[in-house]
Amino acid sequence: MKQLPLLNIILIAVAFVIIIVGFALMVGEPSGATEFNPDIFSFRRITVGPMISLFGFVFMLFAILFRRKKK
Repeated sequence: MKQLPLLNIILIAVAFVIIIVGFALMVGEPSGATEFNPDIFSFRRITVGPMISLFGFVFMLFAILFRRKKK
């Protein structure tokens, strides 16, 4: 099995950080059984966080498949 080059490992690490940031943006106070928290429907938690995570997953795929051009 061929070993990944250092550049691919760095790109994978960056993608992993992007995914973690996306999931961190989705975290927040939950709604309880007795009280309703309207913040669960905020733009950050519903749209921004998942889009950043999706970008991170796509970037992870790119980082795994990336191959430098031979000179």
